[in-house]
Amino acid sequence: MAPEFTNWRDEQLAWRKTSVLFDQSHHMWNLNIKGPDALKLIRDTAVNSTEYFPLDAAKQYVAVNAEGHLIGDNILFRYEENEFQAVGMAATINWLQFHAETGGYDVELWKDAPSAMRAGDPRVYRYEVQGPGAIDVIREAVGHDVPTVKFFHGARMTIGGKQVRALRHGMAGEPGFEFVGPWSDREAVHTALIAAGERHGMVQVGGRAYLTNTLESGWLPRPLPAIYSSDSTAAHRQWLSATSPDARASLGGSFVSPNIEDYYFTPFDLGYGRIVKFDHDFIGRSALEDQVSDGTAEANKKVTLVWNAEDTAAAFGSIFDGGIGAKYFNLPLANYATYQYDRVESGDGGYVGRSNYVGYSANERSILSIAVVDAAYAEPGTEVTVLWGEQPVSSKVQVEAHQQIAIRATVQPAPLVAKARTEYRANTTASA
Repeated sequence: MAPEFTNWRDEQLAWRKTSVLFDQSHHMWNLNIKGPDALKLIRDTAVNSTEYFPLDAAKQYVAVNAEGHLIGDNILFRYEENEFQAVGMAATINWLQFHAETGGYDVELWKDAPSAMRAGDPRVYRYEVQGPGAIDVIREAVGHDVPTVKFFHGARMTIGGKQVRALRHGMAGEPGFEFVGPWSDREAVHTALIAAGERHGMVQVGGRAYLTNTLESGWLPRPLPAIYSSDSTAAHRQWLSATSPDARASLGGSFVSPNIEDYYFTPFDLGYGRIVKFDHDFIGRSALEDQVSDGTAEANKKVTLVWNAEDTAAAFGSIFDGGIGAKYFNLPLANYATYQYDRVESGDGGYVGRSNYVGYSANERSILSIAVVDAAYAEPGTEVTVLWGEQPVSSKVQVEAHQQIAIRATVQPAPLVAKARTEYRANTTASA
């Protein structure tokens, strides 16, 4: 995927103003699970309920280890009665594959790595059209009214003469659909979407802007998976290859602890309490029940931090001053490690949380970050401080000599965008 089709600022603005086309074919992992035990594998490893899971629908699959710490999440599609496809980051894809291969499940798997780690073409294309004008584009592409579909439910459509699977979706709080099909069909589908979009002001989004839409939608894409300690995950660690993404990841930022478990999250920390269902037995169930009963589930809250413009400008502008300045801000995504963990402090310097994903939003004209903070500091409007930069400076090649600085930030909800919090999940119509 091109880094930019126009420029990342206009591409960010377009998902709020008109409509955008995301090409999601190249950067995510795919794991296809097919067989009589496919649903059992999912039920045994997911905190989600699978009692309601119709064909062509999807769930945000969430997994934890036996101690109730988060492995991660992905999007799990149900394509047929006994066929599912998980799409997302490596951690949960590997977690599912490991249990499928070692747990005696009667399933067949195929896995597709991101394009940067794979020779040859992907097995499937994945396009998403979203934004206030998305339904107009899709209606043009399919040649008729778009069917009424609930959020995260699907339909079959024909685009460019090819049948596609369509999932009702929306990544920054705006309406849209995600389209999936065999790679051999991608050119016909892509051409038809582009042609329809030209008549409605659709903008193609490149890789730089794409990575920042989560800042507005409130999803944390890279929590450190809880696989690096405890006997419960030892077999999984031994199963992983030394070249896997989980083995080659880096930690960065001002939050530093000698205890790797201090970097873990629970599903409740990230707002997944609404997903956790105790209607089935699954890995980590008893630990999550304990977290609910002892109050741990309410201890932390996921929030958006809006960084102070004056402090951020001073930090960014320090590259023009003499001497050693602040850690450089890459724009639009400022993370400088696989797993970014910056220390969040109260006014008196006390630790109150971890800031994890940071970048610039042209829609908000601000640096934003997704953070998990003590519930007492989660009220919108609360002022906190983020420590930006490392002390001491680590040996990562992307980290230059710099001074660690404090930047004020204001706590706001996650998702930051009101429509993402209040409308698009509840909406049952495609045209909303």
